[in-house]
Amino acid sequence: MAQVGDRIPDVEVRVLNADGAPEVVKTGEVLGAGKVILFAVPGAFTPGCSKVHLPSYVDNYDDLKAKGVDTIACVAVNDAWTMGAWADAQGATGKVDMLADGNGDFAEAMDLVMDGSGIGLGKRSRRYAAVIEDGVITSLDVEEPGKMEVSVCEAVIQKV
Repeated sequence: MAQVGDRIPDVEVRVLNADGAPEVVKTGEVLGAGKVILFAVPGAFTPGCSKVHLPSYVDNYDDLKAKGVDTIACVAVNDAWTMGAWADAQGATGKVDMLADGNGDFAEAMDLVMDGSGIGLGKRSRRYAAVIEDGVITSLDVEEPGKMEVSVCEAVIQKV
């Protein structure tokens, strides 16, 4: 599993460009400069992710920026269109960079894969939050299964 002091893995993920088409970006480019908060969710539009996790970052966007956070990013094992639609539905567009890890490559590189096959989700990312400074993980909090405590913004903002 990724640890404090590790460099963030540099793998391909997808984002929606201005034309609404998926575009390949490298996580090292998106997450490698400045102060970054990255949080991972098991899936876009899932209840906990939509009711609590993503809204916690959207609601605290101004406070995070005031604390010097350059980038707020969310990653999930979903496609770019789903991540874009979820951002729009949650008011996250322009605030949270939505990274589509469609094949789970980033989750695997972080060694934070969960097997949701028992509930029809397949392989997904575990829920976690990381503070990254110039590409190096300075804080990493991974949730226990079924929990949403250490990775919500209200907990992470204390570490910035």
